[in-house]
Amino acid sequence: MFNRIHHVAIICSDYEKSKDFYINKLGFKVLAEVYRAERKSYKLDLAVNDVYQIELFSFENPAPRPSRPEAQGLRHLAFEVDDVEKEIERLSTYGIITEPIRIDEFTDKRFAFFADPDGLPLELYEK
Repeated sequence: MFNRIHHVAIICSDYEKSKDFYINKLGFKVLAEVYRAERKSYKLDLAVNDVYQIELFSFENPAPRPSRPEAQGLRHLAFEVDDVEKEIERLSTYGIITEPIRIDEFTDKRFAFFADPDGLPLELYEK
């Protein structure tokens, strides 16, 4: 039986830029950071509310991947927040632009999309 999602792995094109984005702008806590010399790759483990984990990787010349929410594959990564509007205001102080707030037609919850430095679709979903 599966207990829960352990981690989400993200390969970024600019490690330092993505590291800054996920730590200093989104506010995730660093659990560990290692450099794997044989792969010329960093691996950064980030805590999401001490429950979930994001693994941020760097690789030399990673292949680009379509990442719009409607592209085939993983659609997006959603983060639960208490107040979507407040979080949008906070992100805007870092120059992060979000799409307009939408209402989930089935749950009546508010949500909005934004993107990480590589265009990975991220979502704010109100609790």
